[in-house]
Amino acid sequence: MSSPTSPAIQACAVHKHFGSTHAVDGVSIAIPKGQICALLGQNGAGKTTFIECALGLTQPTHGSAEVMGHAAGSMDARSTTGVMLQDSDLPDLLTAREHLALFASYFNTPADTEQLIKETDISSFADTRYKKLSGGQKRRVQFALALVGNPDVLFLDEPTTGLDQEAARAVWRNVRRLSEQGKTVLLTTHYLEEADALADRIVVMHHGRVIADGSTEDVRNKVGGALITCQTALPTDALQDLPSVRSVTASGRLHSILTDSAPASLRQLLALDPELTDLTVKKPTLAEAFSALTNNKHEVNS
Repeated sequence: MSSPTSPAIQACAVHKHFGSTHAVDGVSIAIPKGQICALLGQNGAGKTTFIECALGLTQPTHGSAEVMGHAAGSMDARSTTGVMLQDSDLPDLLTAREHLALFASYFNTPADTEQLIKETDISSFADTRYKKLSGGQKRRVQFALALVGNPDVLFLDEPTTGLDQEAARAVWRNVRRLSEQGKTVLLTTHYLEEADALADRIVVMHHGRVIADGSTEDVRNKVGGALITCQTALPTDALQDLPSVRSVTASGRLHSILTDSAPASLRQLLALDPELTDLTVKKPTLAEAFSALTNNKHEVNS
């Protein structure tokens, strides 16, 4: 039974092996009630497998997971959980309104479906058969269905994939509204802007392990250093050989140099190319920190 102070989602040393592949490798995490937590990682990092373990859709090889104090996958856990997975589909011949009414009938205290249709902004196609909807409209219906049971905990796996900017921001508004109501949200996303805009907490997975866990600022500080951006005639190899440089990336005419010591790197850079232009120096953004953390040459222990 969940107490007022117990986590909404708790995983203890969760492992999931597929043969010799360790998709999830000893993940322990506790997500408090009311928190929006973004789970980030490159493709294959183990995010979706971890969510499947937390939902009870797959059994961990070792370890355990709970939702609202109940074993993952149990009826008690499922009754308090809303889910939107990456790959899901619905019967073609029902409308969105009919799907919502059907799903609402499975719960003791569902959300008001008409109000939910308005809040999720699907009114214009609520009476269209599902098979006639666009991919983005289907995702919006799936999001509404994740909310129809009035859940305490919401799992969203890539919720805005395929949505235009306006529809994505409507999802954001609803996620924030749910958090203000004390709901807990665990979401995965490849859109770093989305994680930065929504999440109270960022958890980064890499090769099945948690390598960073904290606020956006915590994750940026974990990487540390500075990002130098400039237009230079120097080749990438020469930039990589500058003092304290971790990584160099090129985008169009500009190079971005992640360094542990901006003064040391800049002195040598300016000595080698005093004619460089468009020079900026700043702290890494969340996207840049994520790239550094998930680069195999720069793994960070949490």
